[in-house]
Amino acid sequence: MSRRNHTQPIRSERGQTAVEFALVAPFLVMLLLAILQLGILFNHYLTITDAARAGARRAVVSRIASVTPAQVETSVRAAAPGLDQSKLKVVVGDPTPTVAGSNVTVTVTYPYSINILGFVVKAGNLTSTMTDRLE
Repeated sequence: MSRRNHTQPIRSERGQTAVEFALVAPFLVMLLLAILQLGILFNHYLTITDAARAGARRAVVSRIASVTPAQVETSVRAAAPGLDQSKLKVVVGDPTPTVAGSNVTVTVTYPYSINILGFVVKAGNLTSTMTDRLE
């Protein structure tokens, strides 16, 4: 039985790269999935912010066009076509529609959940509120 002398260098390092990649790959995949989930979350936030802005803009012209809160909600939902409409919540503050200069507030809420490989890392609600003055 021969024993290897520990002072001699290892002759072959074949497979070392594959082993190192196998150790690092799960972390890289998780990082990539986290970046993807955060991108989706940011897209949803921008969508509800734009929808709240569109709803508030529709509400501020209510004094002239006799717009109802239901029509404002319809405008908000139309501005967020990529979101699940059953989960989208819209609250329209009831302004005094005959008084110019009063404020109207539109709040849009949408739930989110960050899932990485089936595990929920974070969940909650995205909320955007827009306040405009009636014209």
